[in-house]
Amino acid sequence: MPVKKYLLKCLHRLQKGPGYTYKELLVWYCNNTNTHGPKRIICEGPKKKAMWFLLTLLFACLVCWQWGVFIQTYLSWEVSVSLSMGFKTMNFPAVTVCNSSPFQYSKVKHLLKDLDELMEAVLDKILAPGTGHTNTTSALNFTIWNHTPLVFIDERNPHHPLVLDLFGDSHNSSSPAPGSICNAQGCKVAMKLCSDSGTVCTFRNFTSATQAVTEWYILQATNIFSQVPRKDLVGMGYAPDRIILACLFGTEPCSYRNFTPIFYPDYGNCYIFNWGMTEMALPSANPGTEFGLKLILDIGPEDYVPFLASTAGARLMLHEQRTYPFIKEEGIYALTGTETSIGVLVDKLQRKGEPYSPCTMNGSDVAIQNLYSDYNTTYSIQACLHSCFQDLMIRNCSCGHYLYPLPAGERYCNSRDFPDWAYCYLSLQMSVAQRETCLSMCKDSCNDTQYKMTISMADWPSEASEDWIFHVLSQERDQSANITLSRKGVVKLNIYFQEFNYRTIEESPANNIVWLLSNLGGQFGFWMGGSVLCLIEFGEIIIDFIWITIIKLVVFCKGLRKRRPQASYTGPPPTVAELVEAHTNFGFQPDTTSHSLYAEVYPDQQTLPIPGTPPPNYDSLRLQPLDTVESDSEVEAI
Repeated sequence: MPVKKYLLKCLHRLQKGPGYTYKELLVWYCNNTNTHGPKRIICEGPKKKAMWFLLTLLFACLVCWQWGVFIQTYLSWEVSVSLSMGFKTMNFPAVTVCNSSPFQYSKVKHLLKDLDELMEAVLDKILAPGTGHTNTTSALNFTIWNHTPLVFIDERNPHHPLVLDLFGDSHNSSSPAPGSICNAQGCKVAMKLCSDSGTVCTFRNFTSATQAVTEWYILQATNIFSQVPRKDLVGMGYAPDRIILACLFGTEPCSYRNFTPIFYPDYGNCYIFNWGMTEMALPSANPGTEFGLKLILDIGPEDYVPFLASTAGARLMLHEQRTYPFIKEEGIYALTGTETSIGVLVDKLQRKGEPYSPCTMNGSDVAIQNLYSDYNTTYSIQACLHSCFQDLMIRNCSCGHYLYPLPAGERYCNSRDFPDWAYCYLSLQMSVAQRETCLSMCKDSCNDTQYKMTISMADWPSEASEDWIFHVLSQERDQSANITLSRKGVVKLNIYFQEFNYRTIEESPANNIVWLLSNLGGQFGFWMGGSVLCLIEFGEIIIDFIWITIIKLVVFCKGLRKRRPQASYTGPPPTVAELVEAHTNFGFQPDTTSHSLYAEVYPDQQTLPIPGTPPPNYDSLRLQPLDTVESDSEVEAI
């Protein structure tokens, strides 16, 4: 009951309204507000009222402008970066080592036979363009060549460049070789890429023939290796016991069995130390070379694929545990015949995340499917970019590239099943829109660890110790009394923490809610002399203003409903008796029919029957206007 009574009281109060007009509301606000300025508007004379009105309006606009600036700054979600130093025992990073050559030439020679012969003929044409090689080229397999040939572009006339076949169509006809009309000074070697139908072609130009033939060979080798099962490719790479000769971590010996093998298409078989997949990460006892990882590797450059690997050395990378090593993008080379010392410093990056930084914690909010999740590794932006490119390859070229993981149900590109894949791949690779698409969809990881390396090198082994060191290493690996190693193939690595100090680079909001409120209050207090209570007062007057407006609208709508048009009478208004009888006796209803109708119903001019006794006809009961009614005093006077 008390609740119902209270609700009824509130309803009556709402219907009644504030009880004052707009003018009264404004005067009341100016008299009672704690804000400086409005009081002077109603208390001063006319001139000062105008002055104070303009000043108050000006400062109110300044406050609103400053508030807009501060709110916009706050909503820009800017961050400030703080750098802090820490000291603690840290886990040793994961170390991935690879060979520069992905395969041993002795094991893939049968796959590359036709390609190597074609490559030698191409080099002969480039080095000796004027010499005929008709007998040699007739024995070549031009099936690979026809898909993606190399051409000469004669630029001696820049307005009308000529495109010439490198072999002068000698494998199809007896036309002269282009060397007779083009030489190395006037021509550039380019790669011709055409669609499946051959109607759309483009040329990929190079500044040097070395770059042209290398890129062409890698593209053709990719086409060949993509058709070989992954298990066979692993067997064609360098085995761990052949490449890892010695291992020592701190004071504990290790071997190739402490490395986890993975297949990386660019570098073949790679091996990861301290990856942390099946065992706990190894901590480093102390900083310094004696507490780090020491490796001796044999890269075997004598068995390199001659046209595929032009760089001799070991490729290595330091990264966090349980992260996939993107060695091509983030790795470094170690030179053969040297001892390479790598001092490590640790930087930990901690990004704030949305809405301050476009980063992700684990990649779950990224729209790209992580194709590297099969390795059970954590998210990284490189994994996202590679997965995005592979997704675009499948959607645009109907096949996946050999260098990236393949989604379930898809196939790798090759010229036999997808003749125009090279044209599609290189067009997509050079597309700026593709790169922008992947960059916009991928995000950095919110928490990341980077290893800053300080690298130094020295010759190893020295001339004085070279003989006995190679004897011992040859005996341990090959059980041979002869030296089976050479300075051109061995690499020694020392990887260690320079110090246990680590840096933490952390993002924090540059403008938080405390900063926003203090600036808003400061501006309001400085320009208007107000506070939070003044804002509440202003909110109260706004509510009252809306309240009055609603009440006036409701009253106006009710007034419109009550307005009804009055019925017009053709004759004198009916008496009260006639109106009463009209509701009780239908016989006394006003006659609305015409005289013609009466004539049809009563042709003999008979009068209408009168049902019952009619009421008395008093003139005093007839409704008359007030101005025709005479007062009693006037009647008596008459």
